[in-house]
Amino acid sequence: MWKKFIKNFGFPLLAVFLLWTKATLLSLYYFDLEIENSMQKFILIISPISSLLIFIGIGLFAKGHKRNRAVIWISLVMSFILIGDTAYYSFFDDFVTIPVLFMTQNFADLGSSVKSMISYKTILAFADIIILILVNIFWGKKFFTTENIKGKTRTAYYLVAAAVFLVNLGMAETERPQLLTRSFDREYIVKYLGLYNYHIYDMVQQSKTTAQKAMADDSELAGIENFIRANDTGVNAELHGKYKGKNVVVISLESLQDFVIGREINGQEITPFLNDFIKESYYFDNFYHQTGQGKTSDAEFLIDNSLYPLDRGAVYFTNGGNTFTATPAILKKEQNYYTSVMHSNNKSFWNRDMMYPSLGYDRYYNENDYKVTEDTSIGWGLKDQYFFEQSVEKMKEMPKPFYTRMLSLTNHYPFELGEKDLMIEKLKTGDQTVDNYVTTVRYLDESIKHFVEEMKASGLYDNTILVMYGDHYGISENHNRAMSEVLGKEITPVEHVKLQQVPFFIHLPGQTKGETIHKVAGQIDVKPTILNLLGVNANKTSINFGNDILSPKHKDFVVFRDGTIVTDKYIYKNEKMYDANTGEELEGQKPPKEDLAKAKKSLEYSNSIIYKDLLRFFEVKYERAKTKFE
Repeated sequence: MWKKFIKNFGFPLLAVFLLWTKATLLSLYYFDLEIENSMQKFILIISPISSLLIFIGIGLFAKGHKRNRAVIWISLVMSFILIGDTAYYSFFDDFVTIPVLFMTQNFADLGSSVKSMISYKTILAFADIIILILVNIFWGKKFFTTENIKGKTRTAYYLVAAAVFLVNLGMAETERPQLLTRSFDREYIVKYLGLYNYHIYDMVQQSKTTAQKAMADDSELAGIENFIRANDTGVNAELHGKYKGKNVVVISLESLQDFVIGREINGQEITPFLNDFIKESYYFDNFYHQTGQGKTSDAEFLIDNSLYPLDRGAVYFTNGGNTFTATPAILKKEQNYYTSVMHSNNKSFWNRDMMYPSLGYDRYYNENDYKVTEDTSIGWGLKDQYFFEQSVEKMKEMPKPFYTRMLSLTNHYPFELGEKDLMIEKLKTGDQTVDNYVTTVRYLDESIKHFVEEMKASGLYDNTILVMYGDHYGISENHNRAMSEVLGKEITPVEHVKLQQVPFFIHLPGQTKGETIHKVAGQIDVKPTILNLLGVNANKTSINFGNDILSPKHKDFVVFRDGTIVTDKYIYKNEKMYDANTGEELEGQKPPKEDLAKAKKSLEYSNSIIYKDLLRFFEVKYERAKTKFE
């Protein structure tokens, strides 16, 4: 009996064991899954087994000696999935989703970033495939290959796999009830069901979202609009329309985190210009990025739309053809603004050439519009200094008033910079990413300084609202050891959340006196703030989940895409609550019910708007109301 069992199932089960070992080691020691007790650890260890049994079991349908070859090919595919997850996680500190896999047109531009993620460890990850090939060559026919497996035997095999999955799911539900229905965070699915089951879950979610748009109707907007009105904190009445007709330049500061502002290395300021710019601008030191998997494109989406990014993938790819009520479209329609985006990158990267028309942009200045040479470019493209110089020349010729969004590029992972452009010493933590980061930040700071000087010389500065924001983190959680050395303190869960703070500046025409504002705010709030300064009622012309930051009644409240909540009093992450000031865990406490409800509804309603393309109904409704009013 055992001899026959080994002949039928020995080779597939060997493949399962090798893959299970690899997946478990990655989950335990590479992915930061915050294992809190022995039960969670046990669940994590057994979670890959059911899906591996199912997928490797496909090889059982092959005949005779072909069965082992099929098992090897399936193992190879499963290994590539693991390697892909590892490479993606190493930079983005997240798990890949199906919409991200469709972003293939970005891959050609990822060169240096992908190269920096791959090492000898990646090669070792295929050791199990080599073992399977050798076993098959030397012992396959003798010990494992037999006649075709009967249907009843295969059925019994899959019943065992299903039983293992149900046991896994039952324990997961006991540890975290309603796991599949109320989790905002992919980490929970991976932790409790394993990487491969997570990908199956992701496929199911993708199939559900593709059907939502066809079934949507305008009745769903009513509840969302009531929610928006209930959470509207008003505007700054004194500033409403004060800068109507002024140009607006919104600059995305690539990968710039707030911890560098005011910080010195060996007596040298990392951001000397921005430190001075605070003295003549509004500067927000509790401002958070709220991006998801779309990173820079998510930040763009947040800034222009005051909608949250998606829980999976990037809106720019998955829903680029939707109807949106974005800032550029509103300003064109309401105040006859000329609208443009300036970015010296491939025009199709992040699907921008398809997305920008949906947002209402008249012109996209991309790499074809800039003079890019070997000397003026590095890493991802044109260096920021040359980008800003050439952009000012283009602004001089633009119709006025204009709304222009600019995206810097040099301070991008892996933070490469030539010796001649170094203006500050590298750090010496032993972590290359962290050590290099400050050098490209310093270069970005100097580039912004020259940009402001060029704007002043051109006469544009005194007639322009200048808005600058960090788009997302530059240093991921995988570099906590080095970051703790830089900051001089342990990177606790609270400190990790605070590292998601990014700089945010608003400089108004004629402003000479600055103010540092300590309100807790986020990228979701930028659109209504800009529109109020220009005299546009944001909530009458669009649906916005953010509020005017400069409003006296603005609430200190930010929700991240993963459901984390930040206020001036507490931080709520992974179902644990911490004091926002001391970082102390508030055991047994939960946020007020209204805060939890607001966070949940904000993310759910924003998802509905995007997945179901609900703003197509709002635009029709708005046009009718506007016509009636006129």
